Amino acid sequence: MSTNTTEPVLVADAGAVRTLTFNNPSRLNAFDAAGFRAFTKALDDAASNEAVAVVIVEGSGKAFSSGVDLRALAEPGTDNADFGDAFAPLIVALVEFPKPLIAAVHGAAVGIGLTMLLYCDVVYVAEDARLRAPFTSLGTAPEAASSWLLPKVIGTQRAAELILSARWLSGVEAAAYGLATAAVPADQVQARASASAEQIAANIGPAVLAAKRLLRHGWADEARAAVQREDDAARELIRELGSFARKFTTT
Repeated sequence: MSTNTTEPVLVADAGAVRTLTFNNPSRLNAFDAAGFRAFTKALDDAASNEAVAVVIVEGSGKAFSSGVDLRALAEPGTDNADFGDAFAPLIVALVEFPKPLIAAVHGAAVGIGLTMLLYCDVVYVAEDARLRAPFTSLGTAPEAASSWLLPKVIGTQRAAELILSARWLSGVEAAAYGLATAAVPADQVQARASASAEQIAANIGPAVLAAKRLLRHGWADEARAAVQREDDAARELIRELGSFARKFTTT
């Protein structure tokens, strides 16, 4: 593991398994623009490294990821467009990631902390984890193609209920819904993810890559189209909510 603990994403190799650890524990691993860029680079580096067969993603401290760092986004002088410029390549990296991607989830997984799980091939979640798609509570549109991926993964009605209500989902529910492979005690999450990664890495590499391509066939184009729809909806919401706010303040 990197000895520079200020890095937004730590990288550690154990044989052919690479672990990427989100490293902003004081903010529950919330992402600012630098964090998005670091995660994108880490995925791209793993994808191009022939020695890496499987990648695990996890969070440091008390949470997997609390999503976008809203406090950083609200700071004076922050270029909001920079967040978008950093976020878009991350979604491309997730869509195109060619190797098995395993998530080890504990604590909170909110926003991108939840939606990135839709790109993972195997997800182990702590039974007491708490997951949330908060978009309607924040006045924005779903992100990261979750408006298409979440119904595909867990079913239309369950996805609608989670996105429309913005309620919390427990780790046990996430596994029951099919959003996670299994819910396990919190102290076993990393071990289960590592054991799964090692088992996958022990198989024949080209066959594993071919299997992932086949399992994910057609997802990339659909995800890109969904991202475009979501971006369009988010821009329209900004206009609508701005108009609403102006009307409210003048009445």
